[in-house]
Amino acid sequence: MGEVVNVIVAFAVIVILFRWATSNESPEERSASASLGFRPKNITQDMVDIIHGMFPDIPADNIRYDLLRTGNVELTSNKILEKGFLEAPPPAYFNLYPRTPQGPNAALPAGGATATTTATKKSQQSLISRYHLQDRVASLSASEAPIAEEHIGGKAIWEDSPEKREASLKERKAQMILAARQRMQAQQTKLASGAKS
Repeated sequence: MGEVVNVIVAFAVIVILFRWATSNESPEERSASASLGFRPKNITQDMVDIIHGMFPDIPADNIRYDLLRTGNVELTSNKILEKGFLEAPPPAYFNLYPRTPQGPNAALPAGGATATTTATKKSQQSLISRYHLQDRVASLSASEAPIAEEHIGGKAIWEDSPEKREASLKERKAQMILAARQRMQAQQTKLASGAKS
């Protein structure tokens, strides 16, 4: 009987030593795990931005906290769709990850990745420049002829080749962007004329 106890104790010691030796957590990760109650996953600012773009009413800190738990954009998105909200992070979260500044240039705090310059440039880029519509905007403003409503979006004709379908989609996007720009300018002029009177 004494030999069985010795074998069990030796086995337990070996398992504990093996876990300790293969654990590759840094001291910062261990302190984060201890204070949060779970081991935080590696996340990027792009992951937070993707979810915040889909659900702008959810605070970025709530999104980041849930992503630290799940490490997966889909799981966090599904949780928002099922519940309609994400739990607020506990106070220990703000000790490790200070509140993020709100705005397009917000970056992850220490311990996470920072936003890339391409992501901030992309968010500052207008649709006109993204889709290279500067020439068409200039020609539309010169002619002052509004785009007809039947030409905006509308039903697409199924083209034979993928290249033609892609060109058709690009053209429809361009028409929708230009029409939205015209509506916005008309609304701004209406507001300006209303403010003058």
